[in-house]
Amino acid sequence: MGHRYIGSKTKILDAVLEKIDEIAPARGHVVDLMTGTASVAAALRSAGFRVTAVDIMTYPYHHARVALLLKQAPRFSDAKDFIDKYAPKYTEGQDNYSRILEALNLVSERRGYFWNEFSVEGKPKDATKARNYFSPANAKKIDAMRYWIKNLHAKKKITNVEHSLLLHDLIMAANDVANISGTYGHYLSKLAGRATDPIKLRPTPFTISFNTTGHKILKGYAEELAKKIDCDLCYIDPPYMKRQYAANYHILETLAREDSPKAVGESGLRPWRDQYSNFCTKTKIRDSFRKIFIDMKCEDFLISYSEDGLLKLDELTSFLSQFGRVAVSTIENKRFRSNQSKLKDTLTEYLIHLRIKP
Repeated sequence: MGHRYIGSKTKILDAVLEKIDEIAPARGHVVDLMTGTASVAAALRSAGFRVTAVDIMTYPYHHARVALLLKQAPRFSDAKDFIDKYAPKYTEGQDNYSRILEALNLVSERRGYFWNEFSVEGKPKDATKARNYFSPANAKKIDAMRYWIKNLHAKKKITNVEHSLLLHDLIMAANDVANISGTYGHYLSKLAGRATDPIKLRPTPFTISFNTTGHKILKGYAEELAKKIDCDLCYIDPPYMKRQYAANYHILETLAREDSPKAVGESGLRPWRDQYSNFCTKTKIRDSFRKIFIDMKCEDFLISYSEDGLLKLDELTSFLSQFGRVAVSTIENKRFRSNQSKLKDTLTEYLIHLRIKP
């Protein structure tokens, strides 16, 4: 399983953690303000920090709960009837987590929302032709898995954190077989590569066996939640471009919300304006930054930014300098590119440390 995500910090985690270690006190409280895939939040937890993860989207909320609250597979004790019915074979040493994933992989296909709206066999309600985000077989399996995960949670057969774990696994599995070139802004005309493989839920590995207390996961706008946060360091990885994450990852959001929204137009976008980010707008990004710096009880901010950002480095550092002392580190990173992109292979990224002046 892997993330296909614009701006994912997996490749520069070492540099981010090294800089945070330089600034924040050992075992201090660090905020991952736009957590996304929660890869930074997980690394912070592993490094011994107390972490608060924040995002406006719903799917990062579930990723972050898995990354911060679990040190081993949950027991899934109350789901035993479902597990025994759909995955009756038991292998010596197999835990209920592995078995419930096996059960979900074996449930009968359903012709539901994903099959109808996102496969070529469907008849979408608001498009002139069927969409091709998933193979029909995978779309039907997604519908079946969605149904049972939601059903088990509604009947209290799985706990809230078990629910987040199963949704995390479903999102990762669906992402693996999505028929896209990079984001969910549109689909490929023909099934290609991994999109032809059958979807399969796979266990999330739990490599951190400690430090599961004191963490928080908050869902909402960073600008609005800033006033509720008191921390030693705030790490901010804002959107760099005009492309809105709510639109580009609408299918992952639908999986996370477990709803069936109206899918609009040829791309099948869900209504997403309630998750519009000012950081994707050059005229509003400064106001959002300003509100965070003023409202949050924090002296140190570490900001990831890119040469492709809406603001050039000198524009951003000039703006930041009105709040305190600014220092910049540079990282050369491999660029995230869709198959049709003509951009260069490397991307210059920046780690900008802002120390708020008293």
